[in-house]
Amino acid sequence: MFSSERNDADDRRGQVGIGTLIVFIAMVLVAAIAAGVLINTAGFLQTKSEETGQQSGQQVTNRLQVAAATGTNLDNQEVGIVNMTVKKSPGADNIDLENATVQWVGPSGTYNLVYSNVNASGADGRFGILQFKDGDNSYPVLNDPDDRMVMVFDLGKDDVNTDNVNDRITTGTGDGLTYFGEEVREGGSISIEITTKSGATTTTQLTVPETLSGSSAVEL
Repeated sequence: MFSSERNDADDRRGQVGIGTLIVFIAMVLVAAIAAGVLINTAGFLQTKSEETGQQSGQQVTNRLQVAAATGTNLDNQEVGIVNMTVKKSPGADNIDLENATVQWVGPSGTYNLVYSNVNASGADGRFGILQFKDGDNSYPVLNDPDDRMVMVFDLGKDDVNTDNVNDRITTGTGDGLTYFGEEVREGGSISIEITTKSGATTTTQLTVPETLSGSSAVEL
């Protein structure tokens, strides 16, 4: 009798031990799966963080700098053409001005502009690009710190060439752009935001002198 009771007790203890072992193994498996998920998630987040950091770095470094800006075609005390000389910022990669976009904010309104060779149906106008200093003829790409190119903006009426874009030929002399907006009068202010392909932006403020009388060109 006592032997039978001892055997039953041993069986129960054995069953409890097996149950505990099964629970333990299940917990280990769950912990391993959870650890795998955490490792994969951490790796994904690290990759995304690196990509975001790289994109943010490009947006900061791949910027343009405005070296100078002049106004010409000064009829009726108004500026008809704005010529803006640009270069790439220190540390920037090559910048293709063909892929740049411009938001122009002036007295007559806000205009979204693209390069003259770009076919963009939603654009309000097109700017031209002139070679100014380009030792290896990389136009319209700024690939050297010494490169300088001029972005040309035709305001209010056609001061450069025919306004039928289909009749224009881009020759590197400013042809191909179309006019937009209105001429800027004496004392008028302009805000220009240039965005490169990487998403980096450069904003500059230009002001027309209070008097244009007797001038053929003015610094803005």
